[in-house]
Amino acid sequence: MPGSGTAYAGGMGNPSNRTVDWEGAANARDLGGIPAAGGQVRPGRFYRMGRSEWLAARGWQQARDAGVRTVIDLRNAAEIGRRDTDPVVPPSAVHGVRFLNLPTQEANDPDFTALTGPYMSSPRFYPENLRRWPEKFAAIAQAAADAPPGGVVIHCSAGRDRTGLVTALLLGMAGVEPADIAADYRAALTGINDWHRTQQRPRERPLDAPELAARANAAEAELLSFLADFDAAAYLRRAGAGEETLARLRSRLLDS
Repeated sequence: MPGSGTAYAGGMGNPSNRTVDWEGAANARDLGGIPAAGGQVRPGRFYRMGRSEWLAARGWQQARDAGVRTVIDLRNAAEIGRRDTDPVVPPSAVHGVRFLNLPTQEANDPDFTALTGPYMSSPRFYPENLRRWPEKFAAIAQAAADAPPGGVVIHCSAGRDRTGLVTALLLGMAGVEPADIAADYRAALTGINDWHRTQQRPRERPLDAPELAARANAAEAELLSFLADFDAAAYLRRAGAGEETLARLRSRLLDS
């Protein structure tokens, strides 16, 4: 069963209805409930969200009550840290939660930055990110498989593209269909756009409804094109993840 910090609003099979309501969390959802091979991803195992610094102390208590014990931060080191607008969170609020920083890319790689801009903001960059740094994704898979019992939160800054890429790997490992992976990405794209609408000084300009629909349709098509011939398990094997690691990751995603 999902923890008390998880709100499902009308069916666990719908990726738009897996929102978690931890105080301060932005673009946060439980991956549990997405249809997978032979069943569904188990609730309470993996969550995705935006910056961890957005959570208030009560939000961390809610996350811990929901069973979260590990946070995997995909950002580069220079992105990590409290901003003036972030809540002040005492160390006691995150007691018992382990934080791991495992970036998906090299921060100062000029070629990749020239391709993507300041940050990766579209699934069309996923193949190149995977090609350049397979060892980073093997390390992320290893960390997720090795995490102690409890929920694992995966996040970047917006909780959209770097998180979306790692989420695509996890869901692919679970046998989730490409259409459902793409629907989860669309929910993330919509979620962070909705969050930016609430901010006085958003880091990204919020898109209006027609702009959002156009971007979501394009991104979904790009992601489906990528997933059409992508085998997450085979990629992680080539990247260096062993069969035992992959088996434990599948078990974490799917087993009761």
